[in-house]
Amino acid sequence: MNAKSILITGCSSGIGHAAAHGLRAHGWRVFASCRKPEDCARLQSEGFDSPLIDYADSVSIAAGLAEVLEATGGRLDALFNNGAFACPGLVEDLPTDALRTIFETNFFGWHDLTRRVIPVMRAQGHGRIVQCSSVLGFVTLPWRGAYNSTKFALEGLNDTLRIEMTGTGIHVALIEPGPVTSKIRQNAIPHFERWIDWEKSPRAEDYRAGLQKRLYEDRGPDMFELPALAVTKKLIHAVEARRPRARYYVTTPTHLMGALKRLLPTRALDWVLARG
Repeated sequence: MNAKSILITGCSSGIGHAAAHGLRAHGWRVFASCRKPEDCARLQSEGFDSPLIDYADSVSIAAGLAEVLEATGGRLDALFNNGAFACPGLVEDLPTDALRTIFETNFFGWHDLTRRVIPVMRAQGHGRIVQCSSVLGFVTLPWRGAYNSTKFALEGLNDTLRIEMTGTGIHVALIEPGPVTSKIRQNAIPHFERWIDWEKSPRAEDYRAGLQKRLYEDRGPDMFELPALAVTKKLIHAVEARRPRARYYVTTPTHLMGALKRLLPTRALDWVLARG
């Protein structure tokens, strides 16, 4: 009962699933939330508390957090916002409603849960809020406009929150992975099929030759891809270090792009990024 507690979202697979197991191994009481009941049941069979939290449903956010706080006696030491999805496609082909949908999950839901957690941490005098951003939170890649924009928004909001929390005992950090093993590509396919009418795009041949192959063909790991455990290692530092960093780069591409963004003029960086 004295173990520190952490709520991790998006634990059905990938980064969230690895983080849940990694933090539990470090002695934390982990609340491993998912947005689907069947995934919560699977996590429970693995020995976790697994509240149902769907970022697109504010009722589930409130109910899931209430379940956590009831179990901990009203305390929560850390929050790791992680659950997100991608909707690939060119910006010119991206319906505005598709942007509204992805922002609801990748941004507004995170903000909702974070705001609900802050009063709990204020009352206890400490806490850690860690957000899983991306290398695409500070540089952009083509075909990823929807996801890029949610991560850029997250970084701006989180940087503001970090400054505003100074002196409260609540530390705020970003983790910025690059290519990490997950199901984000497979999970993006239904959103692409729902929203992107690519065959009517003036760049239909580019879809056929490029994005279609990337989405539907299993080409193995990306270059420099790391297992999800690489993110867990950064998360452990963010929630346990006396002075956590503001940002944690995870993969080689993240470090490389961070350096290029500092060193290159915009046109030169665009030239690099346009090549994917």
